[in-house]
Amino acid sequence: MLPLRDENPSQTIPFVTILLIAANIAVFIYQFTLGRAGQAFVFRFGAIPWEITHFAELPGLAPAFQTGWPNGVTLFTSMFLHGGVLHLAGNMLYLWIFGDNVESLTGHARFLLFYIVCGLAAAFTHILLEPASTVPMIGASGAISGVLGAYMIRFPRAHVHVLVFFIWLIRIVRMPALLVLGFWFVIQIFSGFGSLGMQEKGGTAWFAHIGGFAAGMVLIFLFQKRWTRN
Repeated sequence: MLPLRDENPSQTIPFVTILLIAANIAVFIYQFTLGRAGQAFVFRFGAIPWEITHFAELPGLAPAFQTGWPNGVTLFTSMFLHGGVLHLAGNMLYLWIFGDNVESLTGHARFLLFYIVCGLAAAFTHILLEPASTVPMIGASGAISGVLGAYMIRFPRAHVHVLVFFIWLIRIVRMPALLVLGFWFVIQIFSGFGSLGMQEKGGTAWFAHIGGFAAGMVLIFLFQKRWTRN
C-alpha cells in the first residue's frame, strides 16, 4: 500500500515540515552532484554504529571518508542523507502526508524537536541491535516513523487514500489511518526480525523504523500542545 493523501486538513501552515522536505531535497541534490565522491560524503556524514559505540573513526579509512569531528554529530547529519531518488521520494511523501497534522498538534518549534528526538531514538534502536555494523546508516526514515506513530495515535480514524497493488489489480482505496499505519508497522516488525544479523551487508534499517515509530507513539503526548483534544 502506498499512501497518496489524507482527509485531515491541517489547522496551521506546516512551515517546519516544508523546511525539512526542502532541506532533504537540497542535501540530496548536492550529494548527487558529487558523483563518485558521494560515497565518501555518506561515510563522513552517515551514522556508523561501530563508530558511535567505539567513540572513534573506523580504522583504515581514507582521509576523505573520515568525519573529522565527534562521531555523535552524524546521528543528526545522517537524517538528511538518502541512498537514491526512490528512498528520498518515499520518505518525503510520507512526511508531506502525515507531518502537517502532527506539526499542528505540537506547534512548529516543538515539532522540529519531536522530529529530531524520534530520529535519535530510531538510530539508537538500530545501533543497540547492530553495534558492530560498519555500514553507514542514512535517511530520514527513523524520524518520519516517529511522525507516523504520532499520527496513528492521535488521528486513528482519519481517512487516508492509498494505492493498493494486488497481482494485476491496482486501485485507490480509502482507509482509516489506524489500518494503514498499523499495517505499515507490522511489516516493519516482520521485516526487522527477518533481517537480524544481516545488516552488515547493508539494506534497510528496519529496527530504526520500529524504534522511531514507538518513540513517536509515546512522545506525542509530551510534545503536543496542552490545549489539544481528540
